Amino acid sequence: MHNPFTLKSKKVLVTGASSGIGRAVAIECSRMGAELIITGRNEQRLNETFQKLEQGNHKKVIADLRFDEQLEIVVSSLTELDGIVYCAGIVNPVPFQFVTREKFEEIFSINFMSPALLTNILLKNKVIKNGASIVFISSVSGVYCSYIAGSLYSSTKGAINGLIKGMALDLANKQIRVNSVCPAMIETNILEDGRITKEQLEEDKKRYPLKRYGKPEEVAYAVIYLLSDASAWVTGSNLLIDGGYTLL
Repeated sequence: MHNPFTLKSKKVLVTGASSGIGRAVAIECSRMGAELIITGRNEQRLNETFQKLEQGNHKKVIADLRFDEQLEIVVSSLTELDGIVYCAGIVNPVPFQFVTREKFEEIFSINFMSPALLTNILLKNKVIKNGASIVFISSVSGVYCSYIAGSLYSSTKGAINGLIKGMALDLANKQIRVNSVCPAMIETNILEDGRITKEQLEEDKKRYPLKRYGKPEEVAYAVIYLLSDASAWVTGSNLLIDGGYTLL
């Protein structure tokens, strides 16, 4: 049966695969037939993701992509890639009047510099195949809107938005596509740290026309589309997944 969304025989690198959206992306891509290389900083949680993958010739690499020597560890473990999904990222809500150089450097090193530099190294080492697809997990914040105390996070996603458009043009001659997925709030364990009560979350969901947050696997399905041959004519785009949030 013809399936333009299949990832069978595609080799895909997923960063930030130890939890949340990254874990869901890895699991769902494995279900679509991809051969995965997953990375993350937390060995125990990465192992948990690895155990949930559909059977296949998968690989895991423990690495902190903020550091050059860790980037090299990832690069040295790779052969030709058909796809990359950058899921690693942090959120640090701080009102703008309290931000510091150190806070900017920390969040940019993880959310922006790490994926940008890793892609650059992979290209120089000819690891990314012609016709490959690169997908960044971005956000509605910094691309379509922002939120109170969100200047740090939003600025990294705004930078990613500019990066993918420039990369898409520079890599088009190799038929390498570069896109992003821009979710609004997603139900992940980041919401379970106690800073926001269950009642506050339920009230916030009322701001969405569909009256709920997204699910990690719903973001993963969008990623699968962008990795697959079904999106062969899509590059430099932001795929919005927000339950109607930015309509209001």
